[in-house]
Amino acid sequence: MPNARALLNGWPLLGVLSLALVAMAAAIVLGHRLDIDGIRMTIRTTARTSFVLFALAFSASALFALWPNAWTGWQRRNRRYLGLSFAVSHAVHAAAIVAFAQLDPVQFHLQSNTGTIISGGIAYGFIAALALTSFDRTAAWLGPRAWRVLHWVGGYYIWISFIVTNGKRIGVSPFYAVPVAVMLVVLVLRLVAWRRAAARRGKPAALAPSTAG
Repeated sequence: MPNARALLNGWPLLGVLSLALVAMAAAIVLGHRLDIDGIRMTIRTTARTSFVLFALAFSASALFALWPNAWTGWQRRNRRYLGLSFAVSHAVHAAAIVAFAQLDPVQFHLQSNTGTIISGGIAYGFIAALALTSFDRTAAWLGPRAWRVLHWVGGYYIWISFIVTNGKRIGVSPFYAVPVAVMLVVLVLRLVAWRRAAARRGKPAALAPSTAG
């Protein structure tokens, strides 16, 4: 039987997190007898798991560069699998949104608009593209420069999406200021790590902070 260390690294980590996410969503929905309240709770919960997983993947390289230790080393080694777990979490999130739209179309349309549907669709397009190019073969097919540009643009678009989605709800609850603050801190960490790396090289980087995590 594989030990805990093996299960918490690499592809096994992705499997463990994916199973946990699906089991969590199923438990919520079944616990509410498949009603709309369970679906909406699943949407809220997977939004939070997606946020945590994205923050871990997006900050991995910067944290390791600034504070190399056992935790940040694990985070950096597993940033690919954390990023793919984020994609799984947001796929479950999308499935819950579709279920919400089908079960209660009136409330769904009251709580959404064309702008959010378009911006959310673009975010999902980037998530799919980033996930598909997180494998060695597809990354090699895309090429290093195109891969870097895609992950830079896609990563920051998703980062902005988290800022906007949570920022516009601060008036409803101060709780939403927490994820906004976390995303801003992650940005600062990435900028500081990038500037230090550029200073060590003795020249400015061409495409401001690396997108790899």
